[in-house]
Amino acid sequence: MELKVVALGGGTGLSTLLRGLKQLTSKITAIVTVSDDGGSSGRLRAEMGVLPPGDIRNCLVALADSESLMTELFNYRFKGNGPLAGHSFGNLFIAAMSDITGDFDLAVKRSSDVLAIRGRVLPATCDDCVLGAILEDGRRVLGESVLATCDSPISRVFLEPGDCKPLPEALRAIDEADAIVLGPGSLYTSVIPNLLVPGMADAIATSKAVKIYVCNVMTEAGETTGYTAQRHLAAIRNHAGDEVVDWVIVSNSPISRHLREKYLAEGAEPVRYDADELRAMGVGVVEASVASETDIVRHDPMGLALTVAEVALRNPRSR
Repeated sequence: MELKVVALGGGTGLSTLLRGLKQLTSKITAIVTVSDDGGSSGRLRAEMGVLPPGDIRNCLVALADSESLMTELFNYRFKGNGPLAGHSFGNLFIAAMSDITGDFDLAVKRSSDVLAIRGRVLPATCDDCVLGAILEDGRRVLGESVLATCDSPISRVFLEPGDCKPLPEALRAIDEADAIVLGPGSLYTSVIPNLLVPGMADAIATSKAVKIYVCNVMTEAGETTGYTAQRHLAAIRNHAGDEVVDWVIVSNSPISRHLREKYLAEGAEPVRYDADELRAMGVGVVEASVASETDIVRHDPMGLALTVAEVALRNPRSR
């Protein structure tokens, strides 16, 4: 049986998972947050009024043939000091296609055809919305790029306007899935924003799929400073209810001393977890060696994908 997998997130975390999943199944639906307002995506959003294409582009490239010239082209980033500096070709392509078609979702589909991807990529919503947060000191801030720079911890995040609509295709994919995967990725700016789109969390809660949360390997300075895996899970439940996660995958890979020190200097550290506390929260726990090291710490695409597939196939709710 070829697993039907729906993966929700954004940033580099989701694309890392997709690179592994495409080796195991072609029935992949990536649902991607569209609240980014920084970098090339933010500039295109401000200048052209297009939804931010950066996370979408990363997922398209992750599901494409890694050897193709088109993949290299989509990832190409313009250099120099001119108006194109910092933009990636793929972002400009998606923005142009959106302008031509007048439909961001259709632009993503046409870009998918160009790259001949394995699976499909869908924006969580095609409505223009902004991510905001209520901080623990009571302040209300707007803009995804602002969240990590706040000097007060995040209490809750929200979308504005709050009545943005999910894509019917996304809800249908969730209903038909064998496995639904949240993460890995930035908790408040990649994972939870998808769950804030009205109807999305309810669709996940009522789906018969096994629901898996992939916890980050490292905390993120400002956004999740000091967070344990338990606190990550609690934040997801606080925004989306208790029924959106059945299993949590945590990394037990050792992190080298020099990388620990490097991350510590940047205000980050390995995410600690207590498996018994997680189980007491009503979820299954999978401790697996799913991290890899270069000059940074990331999930290993194939190791993570195999772990997700193992959880999905052994769970009786998986179709």
